[in-house]
Amino acid sequence: MYLTEVKEWDIVKKQFRYKLKSYFGVFNSMMAIQLLAILFSFNGTGMSGGSSGTLDYEVHYFTNDIIQVFTMIWAFISAIIITTKAYRYDDYAFVTNRKVSHYSNFLFLFSASMFAGVTVYLSTHLFKVLTHMLVDQSSIMVDSMTITEFMTGTGASAMYIFLFATAGYFVGMLTQFNKIFSILLPVVFIGALILDGLTGNPTLLINAATFFGSETSFIFFLIKVLGVSFIFLLGSMGISNQMEVSK
Repeated sequence: MYLTEVKEWDIVKKQFRYKLKSYFGVFNSMMAIQLLAILFSFNGTGMSGGSSGTLDYEVHYFTNDIIQVFTMIWAFISAIIITTKAYRYDDYAFVTNRKVSHYSNFLFLFSASMFAGVTVYLSTHLFKVLTHMLVDQSSIMVDSMTITEFMTGTGASAMYIFLFATAGYFVGMLTQFNKIFSILLPVVFIGALILDGLTGNPTLLINAATFFGSETSFIFFLIKVLGVSFIFLLGSMGISNQMEVSK
């Protein structure tokens, strides 16, 4: 009689397919968040103006920045949710271990981020159409982009979303390890922002945004995002191992 050898990667693929189907509500919430972001975007993301003789003019800028930010927040919160006990225990419907569960979660977060990055750019086109229809402006100019710019922009959008997803996963594992982190992390974050405001020299968010946003090479940007995401994921797996030991 021969024993059937269960391959780890086969279980990962089965769990990944299962999560794509069972976590479908995550994508529904993403669509709702992006529609809400489009609504907020009608106020514009910037304005300038001036005058020349008897002519006064105002220029309102409409971008997908709000849609992108809302989607990154969605990814962060969704990643925290899938670290909760109810979602973790679903994995034990399979012959599995924590490492396999993490791998399938990482694949799900990456796939969801890629899909979200595409929908951010697609929702931008919807936003442009609605702006033409609903915004009362005498003249509207729309920037065009090449295929290369579209691919690069979509990829960068997806990578930012994946970065926030892995950060959320790490935060979720911390809070599952010890509930004190659910209080400590917001306090530290808000305290750092208040401290930046009091000193008049903001550094926390500015340094993080500069580290990623100032990169002009897409390849180096990709390396930075994947490198930091990999650290978050390794940290999550390390915390999970400690949770098993403590049990």
